Amino acid sequence: MNEVLRQEKKYLLSLEAAGRLAGQFSRVIARDSHNGSGGYSVRSLYFDSIEDGDYQDKVDGLEIRRKIRLRCYDPGDSFAVLEMKQKEGAYQRKRSLRLPRADAIGLTAGDYRVLLRYNEPFALECYGLMTALPYRPKAIVEYRRRAFVAKENNLRITFDSRITATEASFDLFSPGLLQYPVLDPFHVILEVKYNGFLLSYIKNTINCADRSELSISKYCLARSVGLHDSS
Repeated sequence: MNEVLRQEKKYLLSLEAAGRLAGQFSRVIARDSHNGSGGYSVRSLYFDSIEDGDYQDKVDGLEIRRKIRLRCYDPGDSFAVLEMKQKEGAYQRKRSLRLPRADAIGLTAGDYRVLLRYNEPFALECYGLMTALPYRPKAIVEYRRRAFVAKENNLRITFDSRITATEASFDLFSPGLLQYPVLDPFHVILEVKYNGFLLSYIKNTINCADRSELSISKYCLARSVGLHDSS
């Protein structure tokens, strides 16, 4: 089980501004080793309570809230990562556990007992939450990510584009999901994650960009579009 506790800021950028900013960061911060020539794919299956409690807590802006998801990076992956993100005031706590593909498929099908196979308190906590409320798969969200990392203050900067989603299928490993766009292709979400304080040269670079601060999550964007279309 891995755990990180850090602050996180989100911004909405135009495609042009994102390109300029990524170019500036590339000169002073290391690229993530997974970037390749055009970034990498991220696909997440979000779970929520039957009454959409986590979605509603985010919409209502509660200071203490959570979300649970399964994440993979390619439909052919042999594993997925179970993650729980918890908002705790100014900080985001993220815990994660790598699961083999078969167990991830079991979770998607509602067999939360697969978590009892792991000698991890985090797995047992997820099992308790997901069975008690109970949780169900709600949406898959997918996007293209370019990332930059620095050891100082555990800094991680990501640019997420081409964000799509579906609430019609929960097959995380499907190679051909039919998805709808949740953000127009001319905008990019910038996320800046760090421990302690944001380094001044990073802050100054971001402040020079044409951007607006964003509070809504990709999960909420996906659900908002889906709920609006179904109304």
